[in-house]
Amino acid sequence: MDCDRDQSIVSTEILINVTPQETRSALVENGVLQEIYIERRSHLGIVGNIYKGKVSRVLPGMQAAFVDIGLERAAFLHASDIRPRDVSDEIDCDQEMQQITKLVSDGQELLVQVVKDPLGSKGARLTTQISIPSRYLVFMPSVQCIGVSQRIEDEGERERLRAMIQQAVAEGGYGGFIVRTAGEGIPEADLLHEAKLLYKIWESVQETARKVKSRSLVHRDLPLEQRTIRDQLKDSVERVRIDSRQTWESCREFAARFNPDLASRVEYYPGECPIFDLFSVEDEIQKALQRKVPLKSGGYLIIDQTEAMTTIDVNTGSFVGHHNLEETIFKTNLEATQAIARQLRLRNLGGIIILDLIDMEDEHHRQQVMRSLQKHLDLDHARTHVSAVSSLGLVEMTRKRTRESLEHVLCETCPTCEGRGYLKTPETVCYEIFREIIREYRQYEDSREFLVLAAQEITDLLLDEESASLAELEEFIGKPVRLQVETFYTSEQFDVVPV
Repeated sequence: MDCDRDQSIVSTEILINVTPQETRSALVENGVLQEIYIERRSHLGIVGNIYKGKVSRVLPGMQAAFVDIGLERAAFLHASDIRPRDVSDEIDCDQEMQQITKLVSDGQELLVQVVKDPLGSKGARLTTQISIPSRYLVFMPSVQCIGVSQRIEDEGERERLRAMIQQAVAEGGYGGFIVRTAGEGIPEADLLHEAKLLYKIWESVQETARKVKSRSLVHRDLPLEQRTIRDQLKDSVERVRIDSRQTWESCREFAARFNPDLASRVEYYPGECPIFDLFSVEDEIQKALQRKVPLKSGGYLIIDQTEAMTTIDVNTGSFVGHHNLEETIFKTNLEATQAIARQLRLRNLGGIIILDLIDMEDEHHRQQVMRSLQKHLDLDHARTHVSAVSSLGLVEMTRKRTRESLEHVLCETCPTCEGRGYLKTPETVCYEIFREIIREYRQYEDSREFLVLAAQEITDLLLDEESASLAELEEFIGKPVRLQVETFYTSEQFDVVPV
């Protein structure tokens, strides 16, 4: 039965779906899904967690060390992420990197924080420069560094915030703060109260670190639903709807403590229609796993993720335009920039990203397309950097990656093609079988016959189109070849057994 979709016009809404196995949070802007976050009980993210680790190996050639924090794989710690031991708390934000051998040694215990989840075959990435985020502030206990989010543009407001944070540091006696975008316009009392709370959290972390053994968790970041309230609940969010009463109560209490002005916007959703069927969120998640992304004009994107980078190819498809080719290409590229920015957020793509836009001859058109791309990327919470168009007409960019992409969270490598994305044709496999039969015949000439075990489609091809070739081979080796279907074999699997 179709569910009645909420027809009210909203600017931004957050939907949180909770089940015993996983929690999912969807950010919807103007009725369109923009971001999706998934946290499963069996694979909880560890970004933001603080551990008492033990250095297991120092690699001078890589300026890095591997640290055992109690996970399956040792975590990676680069020299640039280590706070030098021979400096005071009052250091510059941009500390010059020292040699790794002067910073850590084998067997040394370190208090470290995870900045990147384990991705693929790589372990987690760590830093010793601990930071503890809250609603308006990020506290950095090891540096005397005061910063203000670049998205707060009013210089007067920036100066006001700096002055307040300097007061907070003076009262606390150590550490530094960064004011987050949400801190703009917040009263002094609220910021100072939050700063004191962060000091208390850090003191608790230190106390726990003194008690626990190495390779132990010291401080766990908030669960997904509370991180969502902390990081995404702001004035532009109309409401947060949660389909679990227990989770709603805990989030409402959390919001009342940390963001009381907006706590009333956290609502319980008791509807019979699944919450992710609102705004077709479930359908959009399925589309985000597909390689092809259609554009409204008739053009489309092709998105390919690899170990090294993500490539996005723009094509005009069925869009033929109304004036001339250059105008058609320009409009397709312009539309693609918005779609690309949305797909990066929705799929949580990070690292190196190569955009293959359609070549444009008009320099003014190229500039407009690049401005449009940057405009839409500015809405992304993750830090991005776009390089100029290369000599090959490619746009190179990076996007900060801390967690696995949506595809890696929800999917696994195809066991049949092993991630190649293609398979050998049945004809190719048949010819490989012929060669293997000859190889086995030369090794086992005394065999009475040869048994071929293969998938159904391969066996059918050998009995039909390749039957003449099989007969010629039997005549050549002077022995019969018997075929047997193996139901669980993939199209590329086969065995030739001398009998």
